[in-house]
Amino acid sequence: MNKKRIVIVGNGMVGHHFIEQVLALDSDHQLALITFSEEDRLAYDRVQLSHYFSGKTAADLALAHEVDYQQAGVSYHVNQRVTAIDREHKYVVTEQGKKIAYDHLILATGSYPFVPPIIGNDAEHCHVYRTINDLEAIAESGKQSRVGVVIGGGLLGLEAANALQNMALETHVVEFAPQLMAVQLDEGGGELLRQKIEALGVKVHTRKATEKIIAGDQCRYKLIFADGTELDTDMVVFSAGIRPQDALAKQAGLTLGERGGIVINDQCQTSDTDIYAIGECALWNNRIFGLVAPGYKMARVAASIMCGIDAEFTGADMSTKLKLLGVDVASIGEVHTSVDAAQVFSLSNDVEQSYQRIIVSKQGDKLLGAVLVGNVEQYSSLLQLMLNQLPLPTPPSLLLMPEALTASSQMTATDDLLGDEAQVCSCFDVNKGQICQAVAEGCVDMTQLKSMTKASTGCGGCATFAKQIMETELAARGHEVNHHLCEHFSYSRQQLADIIRIKKINTFSDLLTEYGTGLGCDICKPAVSSILASFWNDYILEPQHVGLQDTNDIYLGNMQKDGTYSVVPRIPAGEITPEKLIILGQVAQQFNLYTKITGGQRIDLFGAQLHQLPQIWRLLVDAGFETGHAYGKSVRTVKSCVGSTWCRYGMADSMAFAINLENRYKGLRSPHKLKFAVSGCTRECAEAQSKDIGVIATEKGWNLYIAGNGGMRPRHGDLFAADLDNDTLIQYIDRVLMFYIRTADRLQRTSVWLENLDGGIDYLRQVVIDDALNINAELEQEMAASLSHYQCEWKTTLESPQELRRFQHFINSRQPDLGLAYQTIRDQRTPRVWPEKSGETIAVVNITDQG
Repeated sequence: MNKKRIVIVGNGMVGHHFIEQVLALDSDHQLALITFSEEDRLAYDRVQLSHYFSGKTAADLALAHEVDYQQAGVSYHVNQRVTAIDREHKYVVTEQGKKIAYDHLILATGSYPFVPPIIGNDAEHCHVYRTINDLEAIAESGKQSRVGVVIGGGLLGLEAANALQNMALETHVVEFAPQLMAVQLDEGGGELLRQKIEALGVKVHTRKATEKIIAGDQCRYKLIFADGTELDTDMVVFSAGIRPQDALAKQAGLTLGERGGIVINDQCQTSDTDIYAIGECALWNNRIFGLVAPGYKMARVAASIMCGIDAEFTGADMSTKLKLLGVDVASIGEVHTSVDAAQVFSLSNDVEQSYQRIIVSKQGDKLLGAVLVGNVEQYSSLLQLMLNQLPLPTPPSLLLMPEALTASSQMTATDDLLGDEAQVCSCFDVNKGQICQAVAEGCVDMTQLKSMTKASTGCGGCATFAKQIMETELAARGHEVNHHLCEHFSYSRQQLADIIRIKKINTFSDLLTEYGTGLGCDICKPAVSSILASFWNDYILEPQHVGLQDTNDIYLGNMQKDGTYSVVPRIPAGEITPEKLIILGQVAQQFNLYTKITGGQRIDLFGAQLHQLPQIWRLLVDAGFETGHAYGKSVRTVKSCVGSTWCRYGMADSMAFAINLENRYKGLRSPHKLKFAVSGCTRECAEAQSKDIGVIATEKGWNLYIAGNGGMRPRHGDLFAADLDNDTLIQYIDRVLMFYIRTADRLQRTSVWLENLDGGIDYLRQVVIDDALNINAELEQEMAASLSHYQCEWKTTLESPQELRRFQHFINSRQPDLGLAYQTIRDQRTPRVWPEKSGETIAVVNITDQG
């Protein structure tokens, strides 16, 4: 009867987290909790809301359950909106007229979706994207619609677009700003995100201000834009931002910000000392935080104060990592810092369709922010460097290279650089010390760690780092540490490779049934696909394999920045007859493709639309060309000088040997791409020492170098063996490559593999040369078996009418993509660059459906 009454208005994610924190801290049960939800259900996970359209139910998304509240003594009221606060007599009034007294009041009212003042915005099939009820209404409209438009290109807007696409609607995103996700991404990241999303079939319209929604001609409605253009649609989803839900606070006379939001201090108190505000309704230091993690932090502060523990809110990290329409996107810290204020480094990889940008301090010693699109593997390591202000490598641009980041993240898990107070999980404010304490209390895996600390259960961005700290602590305590590939397989990549090889498993589904759980993920599927291809070398587009492949492998070509593809036929060692050279020129001319001689001594043809790929490859295959596997994690090229045939310094026929090597290993799949080179003498014109496999001719034979690498973190290959004859050299290469395929981690280049291999180059020599493990005969047999199944994947595809159906832009139409814009530079067609960016005068050409 003497308990303090804490009333929580709002039972969303933040309000529920406040209740969880109080229940955990209030060991003497001195507080009585009463919560109100204006929805017809208790708290659920809004972050995962879009999964409602991919099969998850309201029960799957639920965070709070009536039975749990009942057992904990929490009084709850659903479908009841609080309409007034009587601060003098300290009670709240519900819409039904019920009065509930409080000692302390927590306002966790969240936000509401902003609907722009557009004429016609209240039409029947116009929706907002905020609650489960909203999603149910959208789903109902979707059953009666063919085209859907999302107004707003931010985080929630792209989530909404994903929902519309999952309903098989023709989907458009309309954004007022010049780019998507303008808050989280810089210009380069926003542009790549747009390209990747448009490649998936979603049409993006930026710089568009919608003035009104009227009856349509082809569809139910028509959007009229300020620039005079129009867009037909059957339904509209507004996701143009949020506004703090502060009407209740305004009625009570609490201090609000000039542009809304309930003003709070560092203790989350409002202008009334008995009333607190947390989450998206709260305004701290003139800032509204629109992510759940800062709301959770406010909830922890308010809960601590309710339980008599000093705490303060000092701001929150707004970093985020998510997948939008299948595209990985991450934003860390300050992403819009000007070049004048800091050092900025960026890396755009057109082949892998990824973009990375890092912002570091003027001194180059601290990371301020980062933008990642397409490839976000560095997110966890970069986040820790930024959160804990750890020292950076020199030069800082090395952070753009995964190998350098791996080395940095391995260091940050040690006590030397990262103290117990260093933050690991910003969603739930978990530090390193808490993870170590969990291990001391018996935690041995990520499932237990999530349960005991909640680390990585929010956005998931800290999962890699949290696991690394846990494993470091386990190892220090004498525990055996597992290196499971992912949550679906309790095995490392090396163990899975052994299982597949020994058990002769041929499909992912068979492996999953016998050795895994669940359905698999974007970590294990491509990793297993690579292992299967390395050993059995099946056609990767067989029905049992195609679902494991990424975009490049599915379409047997590298997707480029404008959504077109590159065509890279194999030209072994760069040697090509005049007749084949003419064919390449004719194909490039017929389809108006950009042509370039690559660093791997091949000719790359850029700008092919999806439907043109079979037409182009039919001409090339008929002329004797094969796929160059530029899209695969496989052997790419064998670079060569002309050798003794022409060069007066040449010690051997490097050209012939390079062609033999390329023809031998073409199509070999591996954990990562492989590059070879053969030089005819030590003058090294083919740069063999910077390749995964490098061969240099000497007076006595061939010197073999391994594990070289170029790029931003160059590594000279190690001399593995000297003065070898042809047969011995090939024998050693067979063994090295198959041992690498067996033992490397996923996506690990040979350079990093060798650096991490226990015993290093000396141990590898013992295995390959001395047969210390008695496996050389096996390695050679496995290599021979894999190579014997080689096929030109494009030739196989061209012979399959069913597979050729894949190569069209639209499911129900063979129409080409007419939305591409090009410019002519140096007499070749290239993707359009706007004049204000390039500073050049350009000639714009229209796309035509050629061939």
